[in-house]
Amino acid sequence: MARSFPPEDPLLHGASRDAKPSGKKRRSLWSRLFLTLFSMRLDKSGHRLYVAMLAFMVVFGAISWKLATLANLPDEASTKIFQPDQIAKARPDIVDRNGIVLATDLKTDSVYAEPRRLIDKDEAVELITAVLPDVDARELREKFTKKKGFVWIKRRISPKEREEIFRLGLPGIGFAPESKRIYPNGTAAAHILGGAGVDNNGIAGIEKYIDGQGLSDLAGAGLAAQPADLTPVKLTLDLRVQHALRDELMKGMDKYKAKAVGGMVIDVTTGEVIALASLPDFDPNIPGDALDPDKINRVIVGTYEMGSTFKALTLAMALDSGKETINSQLDARSDLRYGKYTIGDFHPTHRILTVPEVFIHSSNIGTAKMALAVGVDGHKAFLKKMGQLDRLHTELPESAEPQVPKYWSELTTVTVAYGHGLAVAPIQAVMAVCALVNGGNMMPPTFLPRSQEQADAMSVKVIKPETSEAMRYLMRLNAANKLGTAGKADIDGYFVGGKTGTANKNFHGHYDASKVFTTFMAIAPADKPKYLFMTIMDEPQAVQGTFGFQTAGWNAGPVTGAVIERTAAFLDMPKRFDPPAAPFPTMVKLGAWGTK
Repeated sequence: MARSFPPEDPLLHGASRDAKPSGKKRRSLWSRLFLTLFSMRLDKSGHRLYVAMLAFMVVFGAISWKLATLANLPDEASTKIFQPDQIAKARPDIVDRNGIVLATDLKTDSVYAEPRRLIDKDEAVELITAVLPDVDARELREKFTKKKGFVWIKRRISPKEREEIFRLGLPGIGFAPESKRIYPNGTAAAHILGGAGVDNNGIAGIEKYIDGQGLSDLAGAGLAAQPADLTPVKLTLDLRVQHALRDELMKGMDKYKAKAVGGMVIDVTTGEVIALASLPDFDPNIPGDALDPDKINRVIVGTYEMGSTFKALTLAMALDSGKETINSQLDARSDLRYGKYTIGDFHPTHRILTVPEVFIHSSNIGTAKMALAVGVDGHKAFLKKMGQLDRLHTELPESAEPQVPKYWSELTTVTVAYGHGLAVAPIQAVMAVCALVNGGNMMPPTFLPRSQEQADAMSVKVIKPETSEAMRYLMRLNAANKLGTAGKADIDGYFVGGKTGTANKNFHGHYDASKVFTTFMAIAPADKPKYLFMTIMDEPQAVQGTFGFQTAGWNAGPVTGAVIERTAAFLDMPKRFDPPAAPFPTMVKLGAWGTK
């Protein structure tokens, strides 16, 4: 028999659903609905099943929608909790002149924490430090107790470390994709490249220069998210020449037991630096390694009295001023005396010397007399014009201020004339000598490509072309003549010219004859120079085969010769088995000493 419902129940007796029951009746309706859903009676189970299914569908639908949304978010979305300067920005690749990568970015992950979301902070510290033993547990616990929404745990972890931390399943622990700067060639060109810090900011060298050109602004605007978004930075360096230079310097440092060495190869016509090395050096993949004060860039940051290489400047000054000619004679029979100071020659000849003989015998007396003929004011003006009295600026942020005498007397001119009393960065002296041999055009060295047209447009004429020819002739004579000091760098087939420099080191105002700084500058080919090669050695020792000498001709000279011979093929300098015809026509016309 069918069960009937009470007539007063409007829902069960088909009453109009538009009718608005009274408050009392509405409460009765909800009471009945509750009883219908949650009553244990079997005749109500169908309603309960439908409602439960609907509830589960809504919940799981919401979860599925959220998961799908998260799965389709771009990678950058996971970093929205960070400030713009918290994530290591992308940097452009740095390549050498042949396109070989010198520095690039590697994608990696860093692990962070949101302390407010950590459930058990002590447990989190214990588990994380078990995976990352190099993370200090005490410091990590202190980070977790701070009321911050974000703290780094460790930057740039390995894929294995990431996987192990992920498996811990700790709430409040996350990963941020970052860029890590790597240098595939290790120590090669370290002082030029500089390095990048933990946030991928340039901290020295070309890396810092790049930031100064607006990389930080690009990153802040979100325009440099990937290295591919940035144009590679091409340098003037040739990695092949760089490796050869560093290797020969390393051999020389070991052979002559020097405290430190340095060297460079530069295109004298454009000022492009082809290679530059300073030893001891560092690995830019280990930024802290560069903080060792013994690993400074001695070619650019160090300042030294350059010794007799400065005689090239003095002779060029005297010839260009007209105070001396290539055939002038200077009396070197006796020493020069200034009060308690006596100026003499290292290898005295005690005779009258021609200008070429002053150069190849490296006569202090003859050079000093040339400088005195020009005068103190003229000497200072010439050195300033040659860039020796002011700081030299290149693309590298690091540079040294020359140590210029506070009071410049006649005695100062005498000593500076042969390379004592004025300390400059070796790259400054290189810049000046390049101008002496390239026709008289001076331009700052550069680590970024520069065309010949650009070099010509920015160069400054500092000496006459005929003076430049005279300097090329003197440097070649110094290498080719058996009396010259540059003979050990005269590699057959390359028509090398050169000048040595040996300076006693100054300690607290006193010169120590047992500690020297040696320099060798060579040009090749001397008739029409394309490259200048420089080697410096700090405190080289007299070793077997140097016959007790510490001077540049016995250490820096041979090293420079080895660099020339090893790199000539890379520099497109083929051997010439026959000497060039009429390499110095003006000198021959003037009947200069040694041209007959």
